[in-house]
Amino acid sequence: MKFTIPNLLSVLRMGLVPLFIIAVLDGQPLKALILFLVAGVTDALDGFIARFANQQSLLGTYLDPIADKILLTSAYVSLAIPSLNPGVQIPVWITVLVIARDLLLVVVALIFYLAVGIRQFPPTMLSKINTATQVAAVLVVLVSALLPHLESIATTLLYAVAVLTVSSGLDYVIRYSRSSPPASGNIPPQ
Repeated sequence: MKFTIPNLLSVLRMGLVPLFIIAVLDGQPLKALILFLVAGVTDALDGFIARFANQQSLLGTYLDPIADKILLTSAYVSLAIPSLNPGVQIPVWITVLVIARDLLLVVVALIFYLAVGIRQFPPTMLSKINTATQVAAVLVVLVSALLPHLESIATTLLYAVAVLTVSSGLDYVIRYSRSSPPASGNIPPQ
């Protein structure tokens, strides 16, 4: 197993998560915002370096999305806790939707891997838009603690996250439920 610069950047992003959570818990929205932005830069850099320096790896295909999900899940959970963020609080139900969608995708991927042998689950355009909206919502929620006039924008983005999260989750389920079934000789025992 080879550690590349993109893989190290993904690990660094995971390492920033506890610092981000501590900043939110300590009521330091500016510090939390900076840490979230730095984590976002590591995400952009790892993808750029992996593609343009030919440092793509199997490990990276797992580390990068795991690092992203850990960061986003931590942000949604910590920013949903009442009184931790002086700006807009992420509604708990939106946090539950975000986490439930990711869990649903893992379960669907596992089922389709075991039942049909599908090993790759590339992100759809809707999923990419959903992720970008989730990130933008976290950023605006963090900024709303510093600039209260952005609260309505943060709230609007959070509702967009809810709609896109449900839509992209359903899109994955529908897309992969249409996948071709295995040949009759390859059907696993019931």
